[in-house]
Amino acid sequence: MASTTVSAKFRTSTGKGAARKLRAAGEIPAVIYGHGREPQALTLHNHTFERLLEKVAYKTTVFELTFDNGTTAKTLIREIQRHSFKRFIQHVDFQELVAGEKVTMKVPLIFVGTATGVREGGGILEEVMREVMIACDPSNIPNHLEMNVANLAVGAWFYLRTPAADAPSPVADPDRKSVV
Repeated sequence: MASTTVSAKFRTSTGKGAARKLRAAGEIPAVIYGHGREPQALTLHNHTFERLLEKVAYKTTVFELTFDNGTTAKTLIREIQRHSFKRFIQHVDFQELVAGEKVTMKVPLIFVGTATGVREGGGILEEVMREVMIACDPSNIPNHLEMNVANLAVGAWFYLRTPAADAPSPVADPDRKSVV
């Protein structure tokens, strides 16, 4: 599990006009919500946050928000809204995490090896799913899940199944169980 710290400030002004003024001043409007918490409006420093997102896999990283009053909150990014063609960040949604409570999130699948059916049988490896929805404890969030396809023959496929007790469990659609 990756973790990083971000400084944030509470804000009282909300709405389109206030958000535009924040963006013009080099700030990003944000909100934190979650377990028994009223949604709280925040601001983040634009340049610092953009540079941080270049260095981390933000979809699976736990962000510890440090507020201007000294309190902290462990969160996940649930959504980043970007401008349609300028690509700058317009808004960020954070979800607060609670220890012991499972979170549901998408994690990318990494396929390792060359399938036997491709190497010897002339087949084509078709990746049906590139990411999988999992439910896991916030302290055990994987950056990705690796699948070894080296022993996969022509006409064979992998299915999502319940893994070991300490591994994240897949939350599968009943119609989409095959992965490769």
